Amino acid sequence: MKEQTHLLHTARIKNNCPECYANNGLEFSFSQLEIENKFYSKAKKEVIEKLYCHHCKEQVYPVKWDEDIERVYEYHSKLAIPRGSGLKLKPLAYIIILVDAITIAALIYYFK
Repeated sequence: MKEQTHLLHTARIKNNCPECYANNGLEFSFSQLEIENKFYSKAKKEVIEKLYCHHCKEQVYPVKWDEDIERVYEYHSKLAIPRGSGLKLKPLAYIIILVDAITIAALIYYFK
């Protein structure tokens, strides 16, 4: 089983960093985790959001956000459209389903 994160949206913002007070280093990133194996792939429903300051090299947690950062966050969270969380079958899964269906049909026909 393999886990991947897919970047949905990133945005550099001009707000002041609550840690170092620089106004040119904040970046929002929205990503989503996807689980993948031989038979299927499925994206999780949760969207992981981060606010990172490139100036002081630290992640800024939501507890320290001010009202301006909250407003910008709400705007950019609407732009991050998550992938569907449905199950996507791979070709190997379709082959196994087809072989099973043929086997069951043959058994029903043979024992009838």
